[in-house]
Amino acid sequence: MSVRDAISEDIPELVRLREVLADRMAQDGSYPIEEEWQEAYAESLEERLGSLDTAVYVVDAPGEGLAACGIGLIFQRFPGPSLPDGRYGYVQGMATDPRHRRQGHGRAIMEALLGWYRDIGVRRVDLHATSDAEPLYRRLGFVDDGYPSLTWRSRS
Repeated sequence: MSVRDAISEDIPELVRLREVLADRMAQDGSYPIEEEWQEAYAESLEERLGSLDTAVYVVDAPGEGLAACGIGLIFQRFPGPSLPDGRYGYVQGMATDPRHRRQGHGRAIMEALLGWYRDIGVRRVDLHATSDAEPLYRRLGFVDDGYPSLTWRSRS
């Protein structure tokens, strides 16, 4: 299995895998699914592929399409005691096609993302996990950080 950087031609498959993930997260009751997000997602991927603050890794499926994908983002906060340079990472869009699960694709992508973060000196990485993926992330060293994760959403 080989993890590679995503390219523009992968965008339709990246959108498809994000739909798979959105359906799975909705099963966990994590959030409501909004309508018509796919085009904006594809446009954002096109803009950010190859940028210095974004890593998009994929594993090809045998034959055609993608088996799995994952995105690493870097954000900037004000520097502080736990983040001296203010940079932190966020993993988004980790998804594996149901036909290709339990074959190590997610682990391989996460290891590539964590390697990317280490190489560029990002010391903190956050993510939200489905109940299926949480054990993998914990095995890779993700822990509860002691503070509850709270979210505000506009009602309009």
